[in-house]
Order: sequence, then C-alpha cells, then structure tokens
Amino acid sequence: MASIKESRTSIKGSRRRGIALHLPLIVSTLISAFPFYWAVIMSTHSSSEIFSYPPKLLPGTHFLENVRNLFDAVDFFGSMWNSLLVAVSVTFLVLLFDSLAAFVFAKFEFPGKGLLFGLLMLIFMVPAQLSVIPQFVVMAKIGWIGSMTALIVPAAANAFGIFWMRQYMKTAIHDELLDASRLDGANFLRQYWHVALPVVRPGLAFLGIFTFMGQWNDFAWPLIALTNPNNVTLQVALSQLNGTHGTTDYGIVMTGALLALIPLLIVFAIGAKQIIGDLAKGAVRG
Repeated sequence: MASIKESRTSIKGSRRRGIALHLPLIVSTLISAFPFYWAVIMSTHSSSEIFSYPPKLLPGTHFLENVRNLFDAVDFFGSMWNSLLVAVSVTFLVLLFDSLAAFVFAKFEFPGKGLLFGLLMLIFMVPAQLSVIPQFVVMAKIGWIGSMTALIVPAAANAFGIFWMRQYMKTAIHDELLDASRLDGANFLRQYWHVALPVVRPGLAFLGIFTFMGQWNDFAWPLIALTNPNNVTLQVALSQLNGTHGTTDYGIVMTGALLALIPLLIVFAIGAKQIIGDLAKGAVRG
C-alpha cells in the first residue's frame, strides 16, 4: 500500500512539474502569435472599424472588399512574382557559394587562410548601409539599375552565410569521412556533394530560411535600384498604398501585409520540417 501511495504521489508530482514547465511555453506561444492574429482581424475590417473603441477582436466582413481594393491599387501578383524571383534566386546562389566557401575554410588548409577569414569577418562587421552608394555607382556603370540583376548579383554571397556554414561544418563533418572519400578517389566537388551536403542540411535549411526572409522583406535597396515604378518588388509596391485613396486605408494595408506573409510561412514550414527531420535522423543514428 505504501508503495502504491508513493507511486501515485510521484505521478502527481511529475504532472505538476509538466504543467509548470509547459504553461509558460503555452503563454509565450499565445503572446507571440497574437500579432499575427491581430493582423488577420484588421484585414477583415475597414479603416474606420480598425480605429474604433473598444477594439474589435473578432473577424469582420470587409476582407474580400479589401482584397479587391488592394488588387486595384497595386499590381500585387506582378510585384509578388518579382519578389519570388529575387528571393529564390538569391537563396539558391547563397546556399551554393556560401557552402562552397565555408567547406574550404572549414576542412582545407591553404596559404593565407587566416588572413582571408579575418578579412571576411571585417566585412561581416561593416554595416550594409555603408555599401549602398558604392553599390549603386557600380550597378549604374554596369547598366543594371532598373533590372532584377541589380538585386540578385550583389546578394549572391554574404559573409554571414560563410561564417555560419563554416562553424557548422567544422563540427558536423568529421575528418574521417573526408579521408575515406579521398581514399575512394573522390575529388573536391564529389566530397562537397556526396559527403558535406548530406551532413549539413539542417544548417543549409536555416541559412535558406534566413536568406529568403531577408530578401523577401528587403525594402531599401529595391526602392533605390528599381527605378521603374511598374517593375518593383512586393514590399515597395505595398509602400505605395500609403495615401492611395487620399488617406491611408489601413484595412487594405493590413490585407496586403497579410497576403505577403503567405510565402514566408510556406518557406518556414518547409525549412523547419527539414531541420527537425534531419536532427531526428541524427538522434536515431546516435
């Protein structure tokens, strides 16, 4: 009897500890999700209803009207295609070039390696805003101002991605795997493709999510580089909603912001699934 009582007491204690552990997580999740919920609610109301008091916490009936007004005000799908083109292209190039450079820095020795990596860290610490004017001058001399090339090529590689993948590869890729591949006659590209990439997919997934979100939300450089107002990215197009109807219609603005979140949610879901799946496989192997 005493042992049964002790087991029941331990079960109740573990349940209390579980509740105490998960309750703060649930509260934090609700707080984090509330801005997204609030954006959904505001996109279903008119501008006057958004500023009404007390604030409306339930969906309204103006969502379809806001969507129609949004499509009439800006070329939503055209600008979304421009953003997708830029974000997907930059993400692919960053994953390719940064992982290649990181692989060399992490697993190979060559003269000047420390100096080059130090210069890379100096570039990493320079604010991006300082390069806007020189970058614009270079793009203008090449003749790329006004085209998507001016957005894709300068962002094809970055110091953060190389640093992140280098640190990830140093611990994730064991030297024994590379030595074994060399004994089998694998050259550099085969080592990179068949040995390195399968191991560092979680790191690549994180870098891909980070890069895609950064390019999708970028506003300043597309505003400067894309001189044709009819050929802009989505964030620049949505900024044109301010004062479109004489005064800013915040219902339309929030509808545009909400629709612009959909690709980000899709990319995040795919990337997060890749990260969790690969980490789980690694845990099973261990």
